[in-house]
Amino acid sequence: METKPTEISSSKMFGGYNKRYKHFSPTLGCSMTFHIYFPPSPSSPSHKFPVLYWLSGLTCTDENFITKSGAQRSASSFGIALVAPDTSPRGLNVEGEADSWDFGVGAGFYLNATQEKWKNWRMYDYVVKELPALLAENFPQLNTSKASISGHSMGGHGALTIYLKNLDKYKSVSAFAPIVNPINCPWGQKAFTNYLGENKADWEVYDATCLVSKFNNIPASILIDQGEDDKFLKDQLLPGKFQEACKTHNVPLLLRLQPGYDHSYYFIATFIDDHISHHAQALNL
Repeated sequence: METKPTEISSSKMFGGYNKRYKHFSPTLGCSMTFHIYFPPSPSSPSHKFPVLYWLSGLTCTDENFITKSGAQRSASSFGIALVAPDTSPRGLNVEGEADSWDFGVGAGFYLNATQEKWKNWRMYDYVVKELPALLAENFPQLNTSKASISGHSMGGHGALTIYLKNLDKYKSVSAFAPIVNPINCPWGQKAFTNYLGENKADWEVYDATCLVSKFNNIPASILIDQGEDDKFLKDQLLPGKFQEACKTHNVPLLLRLQPGYDHSYYFIATFIDDHISHHAQALNL
């Protein structure tokens, strides 16, 4: 099986290229796709682009961010490569994997499942270990040691938890409408029960609000944008809980509540330039 990535599409945008790749993932036990936006080639052939990983939300694939966010404009001007992986394993035909939109296919929650039935759902290891190694090995124009991470909703949860657990691997983090306290919301409780079992202590290692208490050496402020008209704000996202935890533990957080905005990519497209700029600063661009 071909673990080396094969290019399956390429489209020019803002002087650079959106390229989509397919490869077999030993971590997940299936074929996976991911996108890379390569900025315009610099004059120096030895130059390497820093990387911003984008983790998408429930029901999404590796295509949503690339086609809807407009992030390429800022990424092109700053010289940042965008890497957008898929949100779960696909094609495994596990019973029940597609029964609901908020669990299973398209809903990997960026964790390593411990329950036997869902043993292939290891998106945490895929994003943190396999994908960076694959990029370093196959794309010499990328500098994977200079990386930041961002995401939306379930992907915002993924970005925050992965960043907090791997401060040595990422220079900065940001999120749009993230699920910051999954142990206390219906989406998180459903996913964690199925993927991780009934022991609540096992859930806390994938909850950003719980993780914040363990850190006091965060190199850059955490940036979060949250739409005030987001229908999931009060029941699922709970940004106030994360804000309280950050305040208690002196973790630098900029939480911006945006009046009138919802949970959609219209919201993301409106503020994505601020997020790219936030990461460019941390990546010393």
